[in-house]
Amino acid sequence: MDGTDFPHDLLQAQHAWNATYRALAAPRPRNVTALRRRLLRLSVRLWWHPYWTHGAVGWEELRRQGRALERQQ
Repeated sequence: MDGTDFPHDLLQAQHAWNATYRALAAPRPRNVTALRRRLLRLSVRLWWHPYWTHGAVGWEELRRQGRALERQQ
């Protein structure tokens, strides 16, 4: 598995993290507590994903691919 071959669930978690972060950054967000909790859960899911047992190389590439996934939808 190279640095650009991320599992689908990892990419989906990054995509969800990006969307949640943007929702929190919006002016006067609703449900701030729920969004913060979701961001924390997603952060934990990203950090402890089994993919990273191969090494933590590729965080920036994961973020790039997560943003690309957002543009496709």
